[in-house]
Amino acid sequence: MATEKLTGPSSSVSILEAAVKISHTSPDIPAEVQLSMRDHFLRRTRMSRQTTEPASSNRHSSFKRHLPRQMHHVTSLDRGSDYLDVDEQPTSIGGIKPELYKQKALEPDESSKNGSKACGRINFSLKYDYENEALLVNVLKAFDLPAKDFCGSSDPYVKIYLLPDRKQKFQTRVHRKTLNPTFDESFQFPVPYEELGGRKLHMSVFDFDRFSRHDMIGEVILDNLFETSDLSRETFIWKDIQYATSESVDLGEIMFSLCYLPTAGRLTLTVIKCRNLKAMDITGYSDPYVKVSLICDGRRLKKKKTTIKKNTLNPNYNEAIIFDIPPENMDQVCLHISVMDYDLVGHNEVIGVNRVGSNAEGLGRDHWNEMLTYPRKPIAHWHPLLEVKKSEKEWKARTASFDSQGSCPSPRPPSSP
Repeated sequence: MATEKLTGPSSSVSILEAAVKISHTSPDIPAEVQLSMRDHFLRRTRMSRQTTEPASSNRHSSFKRHLPRQMHHVTSLDRGSDYLDVDEQPTSIGGIKPELYKQKALEPDESSKNGSKACGRINFSLKYDYENEALLVNVLKAFDLPAKDFCGSSDPYVKIYLLPDRKQKFQTRVHRKTLNPTFDESFQFPVPYEELGGRKLHMSVFDFDRFSRHDMIGEVILDNLFETSDLSRETFIWKDIQYATSESVDLGEIMFSLCYLPTAGRLTLTVIKCRNLKAMDITGYSDPYVKVSLICDGRRLKKKKTTIKKNTLNPNYNEAIIFDIPPENMDQVCLHISVMDYDLVGHNEVIGVNRVGSNAEGLGRDHWNEMLTYPRKPIAHWHPLLEVKKSEKEWKARTASFDSQGSCPSPRPPSSP
């Protein structure tokens, strides 16, 4: 202590300089080795800083690319100083496998694609009871139904009709959480044997839902009950369930004939009869009549109608409706046929519609072309009645007033813009 007090400021400065000189330089270590050790130290410091700080500022926008990097950083904390000495090997732990997510995304598309073609199969049997005059329908089981619930299953049940009568229907029990239900339930439809030729068996498969509307899985329609046998003994049938979003309603059929006279320019439509019409009244019957409209270039030119038949679902008319149409306008016209239910109070209701003409679809176009191929000859066909579409309702609202003579004018030239 005495010596320290005796020494002056100059001695203390020299001692500090010596210490600083020893700590900064070393004559025994080459300068190249010192630079390499310094770079090694800085690189180690930088890597250790990355273990605690985010490696990327946009990690929310590149989550898929950034997550594996974070997992590597977590493993580096456990190994400590070995992180720089040992090469990092990629592992599957904590990494995202795109193929797994791609497979999950394709599953709904595949199921919807399959659902649009087929919705499984159903097995049932038919037999006619001659003593009780009734058709026995035994719903046995269904196979490979589509899943309608989030859990990958369904709660199926079946509704059965014997068309055209929709007042009497039967329903099976609901089977919980299964795609291959076994129903094994029998139902009896009282019907004379002679009427079976005009009846259709309609089965609709539904998925039960306690808190919302039941989802329709599909339907099966057997047009010919004698398709496989005369039903004198039990006949087992397998049918594909056709995809449907709502129950198809059988509105009935109409038979009419078409005849065209080119020399006179006269088109004759004869309404012959209807069968199995939908009941529109509370009595279980309808008061049907037929209305025919002549359409030319999108405008209704003329409409005519038949007489009204009271309290029947199978009316007979045999009434002719005549329109005057020049031969050069036959490609521009079509006939819109509506079967109506007359109501004394309120508006008359549409039972079903049909359309024939060169611009019609399916049987309506074929019937029209056959009439033109064989002029002066009545051509008769049955046509199924269809539901009124929204586009047809809009068309009715836009139709102009029609010509009292019922003749189709020559086409108008397009209006200038």
